[in-house]
Amino acid sequence: MFAGVASALQSRSNGELTQHSGNGVNSALFSFIIGLLILSVIAVSSRGIRAAIARIPGTVRDGTLVWWAVPAGVLGGVFIACASFAVAIVGVALFAVGAVVGQTATALLVDRLGVGPNGRTALTTARVISSVIAVFAVVVAASGSINAEGFSLAAILAALLGGTATTVQQGLNGRITVASRHPLATTWLNFVFGTLGLLIGTAIGVLLLGDELTAPTAGPWWMWLGGVFGCVFILTAAWAVPRYGVLAFTLTTIAGQLTAALALDVMVPVGDNRVKVNLVAGVLLTFMAVAVGALRRRQRA
Repeated sequence: MFAGVASALQSRSNGELTQHSGNGVNSALFSFIIGLLILSVIAVSSRGIRAAIARIPGTVRDGTLVWWAVPAGVLGGVFIACASFAVAIVGVALFAVGAVVGQTATALLVDRLGVGPNGRTALTTARVISSVIAVFAVVVAASGSINAEGFSLAAILAALLGGTATTVQQGLNGRITVASRHPLATTWLNFVFGTLGLLIGTAIGVLLLGDELTAPTAGPWWMWLGGVFGCVFILTAAWAVPRYGVLAFTLTTIAGQLTAALALDVMVPVGDNRVKVNLVAGVLLTFMAVAVGALRRRQRA
């Protein structure tokens, strides 16, 4: 649940940064640069982390770690860019509900295909029902906003994409942690590739699409903390996924994510977004989806 709270706080911080910068990719880039600087200072000061980072190329060469797991941080950049864009439009809670559908459905595939470090996990009836309930939850949560002036289908699709990206990232991060034997090495590598991916995206936007790279000069101080919350989330995921699997980590993360998202939309709403009854109903349905998805796992345990 702690990782879920960090994810919601990260989304809220980056959403606020987007409101002041006017560009979700810019906000995601600033968030990743701050996180990378923090992690690089920690890595430089720790011999164990440096050794773990240096161990990664060798594990790729000897086949212990598949090469396509290494740039998993690019998927983290996708999630942060989606969150920065969508939260500024629809708020934290509706973004979180949309992301949950992507997370829940993708967790089924990630575990079934063996993307994570624990191998393949069977597709059960409970997991399928959980995904169906999660999809229905998004329909309910968005139903009161579809005809509203501030509703954005693009923001909901961004939430789905973000949830999908972060779940695949968690599975790949589990592989990297097993190979490097240190979750902080995984976190640092994620921020390196996430920053590179966002730099490329920003360059394309500036050079080809006429975008501007602007750093806001006004706004609350906490909007710059997205990178810190991102470090906490990825570090927790890198530690937990090799131990408990992608789906188990996703389900527990969702509980904290939705609780924190609702609280944030009540206490510090984004723009004119306010918590509505249908949104609360959607969140409760999502909790039901989480419970159903976890039921079979508890029975087997």
